[in-house]
Amino acid sequence: MAARLPSWAWVTGLTTGATAVVVALAVQAAAGPHPTAAVARPSASASASPHATLTPKAPAEDALPDGSGEGRRIVYSLGEKRVWLVDATGRATRTFTVWPGTVSPQPGRYSVTLRTQSLKGSDGVEIEHVMYFTKADGVNIAFSNALDGASPPPANGQKLGGIRLHKEDGAALWAFGDQGTRVAVVK
Repeated sequence: MAARLPSWAWVTGLTTGATAVVVALAVQAAAGPHPTAAVARPSASASASPHATLTPKAPAEDALPDGSGEGRRIVYSLGEKRVWLVDATGRATRTFTVWPGTVSPQPGRYSVTLRTQSLKGSDGVEIEHVMYFTKADGVNIAFSNALDGASPPPANGQKLGGIRLHKEDGAALWAFGDQGTRVAVVK
């Protein structure tokens, strides 16, 4: 006949198991993303009136431009020299500055037509993550980054359509956009 475990042994075993599960879940939660709450602060001109309103904040410098389309896309602002990677919900997941070439695309809607892992750019610099999306003034327009991460050299009168990115931004854009990914160019 098998010996019977005392009740305190069962309770101890169950408590130890439950504690291990709680610790494992706490470790997972600590490693995950942490949401942050926006705190509304009254403006300097706020009154004690029960109907006081907050002064709206000016849009952030890197806010997604109005009129850039909907859905998953790459947005390129000519004036801000900035790119946004926008997910399917319309939320910008990443934004970064760029160095435009001497030839710019017209504002409009395009798609990535060709992707090339690496090549020598028309300025003689080895580039990678090349994503072509249009042609302007007889020049191909594409996003890319220099293999060594450097900014582009002076154009010296050349017609250049490369929109250069920092190396880590080039890798992010390459991972985000496949052939056919929409590109919105705005002023």
